[in-house]
Amino acid sequence: MTPGPAIDAVQGDTIIVNVINNLVMENVAIHWHGIRQIGTQWSDGTDGVTQCATMPGDTFTYKFVVDRAGTYMYHSHYGMQRESGLYGIIRVSLPNRQPEPFPFPYDYDRDIILGDWYHHNPYEQPRTCLRYLFSGLENLSFQIENLYIYSGETFSVLVNATQDPTRNYWATIYVVSRKPATPDGLAIFNYYPNHFHKLPPTVPPPGPLWNDTDSRINQSLAIKALQGHVESPPKTSDRVIVLLNTQNTIDGKYRWSLNNVSHSLPTTPYLIALKENMSDVFDQTPPPENYNPDYDIFNVANNTNATSSTSIYRLIFNSTVDIILQNANTHEE
Repeated sequence: MTPGPAIDAVQGDTIIVNVINNLVMENVAIHWHGIRQIGTQWSDGTDGVTQCATMPGDTFTYKFVVDRAGTYMYHSHYGMQRESGLYGIIRVSLPNRQPEPFPFPYDYDRDIILGDWYHHNPYEQPRTCLRYLFSGLENLSFQIENLYIYSGETFSVLVNATQDPTRNYWATIYVVSRKPATPDGLAIFNYYPNHFHKLPPTVPPPGPLWNDTDSRINQSLAIKALQGHVESPPKTSDRVIVLLNTQNTIDGKYRWSLNNVSHSLPTTPYLIALKENMSDVFDQTPPPENYNPDYDIFNVANNTNATSSTSIYRLIFNSTVDIILQNANTHEE
């Protein structure tokens, strides 16, 4: 079944999930997206980082505490399984019927997962570049017509059904930066007693333009952390790491890179290697913490080869680290 079964819990609950891998030819690992895994890193489900994947016929038990209310998702963290439908919803409610932080009460609660619908087996199309998109929950305290959702993000949207009840209405899922001919995802807001197959009298909304950056920035600026929920970071940091993301090549193949280094996983998961002090498992030389200041995104040089490495950033416990994601031009005049 896809999506997978929903998991319902109360804030503070301990969730135990027994995953039985009945796949014939593939391993599996389940990642619990948004769950902080404080003290249970081995249950994070990131294959090659915190655990070995579960082999066909084997069973792995995940056990973790959900310390924050909200709607989250779980998904496979192995191969193409996530894109093929191995994902589902985790709903964590507030304890003792505490009121939710919404501006007005609601009558119905529906979870929607956004993803691609594939018309061919992904293993039959090795040259296809795939992108996936999910939606879930976060708190918005403002009105909005279009909601930008980036990969892995979750939002909660309250829909006030105050429109003309004699008709139905369109909802359009538009993926930015895809080819113009790519079909949009369509859904219908069904007003009873209208039949749910009754098409709205208008054409589906086209959505914002792909280069409409102002509306995306305005949405980001309008989202504020729930007061008292997130602690402000210290004004000074113990360490600064600046990351420049680029698309480079290694052996003639495109590889995404950070500071000209493309990450590759070791044969033994990092968590196991660090716990067992296995220094020969991954590259002990730390990756660069800054980029080439002369790099010009508007005039990229030829032969932009990157290096592949299994190295990792090691952080001191309880230290404050500034991580800056540089996605603009870095060329210094």
